[in-house]
Amino acid sequence: MTSRPGETRGRMPDRADATLTFIGRIHTPFVRRADCPRRGRPDGPLCRLLVDTAWRPALEGIEVGARIEVLYWMHLARRDLLRQVPAGASAALGTFALRSPVRPNPIATALVTVVSVEADGLMVRGLDCVDGTPLLDIKPDFRPTEE
Repeated sequence: MTSRPGETRGRMPDRADATLTFIGRIHTPFVRRADCPRRGRPDGPLCRLLVDTAWRPALEGIEVGARIEVLYWMHLARRDLLRQVPAGASAALGTFALRSPVRPNPIATALVTVVSVEADGLMVRGLDCVDGTPLLDIKPDFRPTEE
């Protein structure tokens, strides 16, 4: 694992404090991390949230047009950088000051729009992750809208 000049690596702890359950997989047109946009866009490509059979009843109540928050596990990301030099930047910043996928717990979140509700999951727009990314959770977006 190479680092950019100015980056600082840390050692992963010997313990784990929690366990997570993946509830499905995300299917996107992005094959490699380099293919992913830096941030998902509301007019981005269609992506599928394929929900495992056991969790499909939990989709009840989600409607077309709804804004939802998708939490996912960036399984291809490194987890050892304390300070990073973002692409195009001249100086390092602390990992917690960045939206980089390289972090101790590579949990990502995206606000997306539901395009269709299907028997096995949801079709959405607004994701920025690699095809096959593990799905952690889906939550309604109750943020107030601007008028």
